[in-house]
Amino acid sequence: MNPIKFGTSGWRGILAEDFTLENVRIVTQAIADYLHTDSDPAKGVIIGHDSRFFGERFSRETARVLAGSGVPSFICKGDTPTPVIAFEIMRRGCAGAINFTASHNPYEYNGIKFSTAWGGPALPEVTADIERRANAMLGEVCYRDMPLDQAVRNGLVEEINPMPAYLDDLRSKIDLDAIGRSGMTIVVDPMFGAGRDYMESLLVEAGLLVQTINGGCDPYFGGLPPDPSPAHLNDLITRVKGDKQIALGLATDGDADRYGIVDADGAFIEPNYILALLYDYLIRRKGERGDAARSVATSHFIDAVAAHHGYAVRETPVGFKYIGEFIRDNQIVIGGEESAGLSLRGHVPDKDGILACLLVAEMVAVEGKTIGQLLSDLYSRVGEYHTARKNLRLSSDLAEKIGDKLASPPDQLAGKKVAQVITVDGVKLLFDDGSWVLFRKSGTEPVVRVYAEASSEVALQQLTAAAVEFVEA
Repeated sequence: MNPIKFGTSGWRGILAEDFTLENVRIVTQAIADYLHTDSDPAKGVIIGHDSRFFGERFSRETARVLAGSGVPSFICKGDTPTPVIAFEIMRRGCAGAINFTASHNPYEYNGIKFSTAWGGPALPEVTADIERRANAMLGEVCYRDMPLDQAVRNGLVEEINPMPAYLDDLRSKIDLDAIGRSGMTIVVDPMFGAGRDYMESLLVEAGLLVQTINGGCDPYFGGLPPDPSPAHLNDLITRVKGDKQIALGLATDGDADRYGIVDADGAFIEPNYILALLYDYLIRRKGERGDAARSVATSHFIDAVAAHHGYAVRETPVGFKYIGEFIRDNQIVIGGEESAGLSLRGHVPDKDGILACLLVAEMVAVEGKTIGQLLSDLYSRVGEYHTARKNLRLSSDLAEKIGDKLASPPDQLAGKKVAQVITVDGVKLLFDDGSWVLFRKSGTEPVVRVYAEASSEVALQQLTAAAVEFVEA
């Protein structure tokens, strides 16, 4: 039996192999025990799930085990986006949430994401505690549970609908009037995930013509991973490209915490660029003032925007929980990752793909320009930034040696001299001309992720090739 292991965004496993009812009960008991030791379990726990197989059953079993430990729970009605669950934690003042989601992973996966009372994903010291408790129980029937009907009678389980309150909150943060005045047509693609009906309802309320694709409930996600990246957004890209009346394509992943943006010409816009564009928009048009945050793997484009407006950027390890701490403490205007995670000051300290998409729609409506035009304008003010990411699968020989190799990085690469080495998460080499490369080893498989950035496509290709050669040599 494989041990329980929490990664960047929770514990994930393949259904019926690692991710079983028995293991879910054990992890839930470990969370209940943690809450009794380090929190106030009487405040209750939100339970939610995305549109994957067995989400409702896992939720009910979780409520039974929590009730067996005297922990009240609030079960979300139907599949529910991750940011909505985070919002409900904060709105109700709960002790945390147990969310059944594998986010953008393929349909055969499911997972548990545990969030604590502040609304953000549990930090490593918390998940390590839960891991230890859960692994000590593997192979034993040591969880406590209560029949669900009894738990309901005892006031320990309540079904809730968190959608209305969340949408009310978005109405206070998005200029729906400006979006409506634009009269544009938007295509929404929730990728068969939990984000269905959220964006559409507000855009229609604003008065726009909205086309929805992949809007049904399909636990197979149409046969593709519910990942809003170019490889999996062909339906959206084709729809936008084929109709000159469409101004924008907006997508969310399986649990709606990530976003995908398609411009009017059908071009996919990298999250790195969206993050910089939105930060600039928030300062210029919405009067926001303050710093930003990004992960170590994210483009320095946002750093250039910050410097242009007289602000700074906080760099964090990979994992939105670290950015979420800055949002929780009201220290930044916006925070994001290259993997399409984003949130704002005053909002949930977790990724919110719904908010990101609606804010992009507002930006396009207010500016009256395509995203490509806005990007060109921003380049003219702060310079160009081009990014790349490659996942390199290692041979067994390379996998054994890669740790030593990264511990002694080169002092130059692609003819560029290394000016600084950063080891916040992986090994990041900064060069004199502002370009950089990051080597980050996977903790779960023999893969090294190579991230690179330069001021032109040609320079980026040269730097990426040299970085790959360094790893594989």
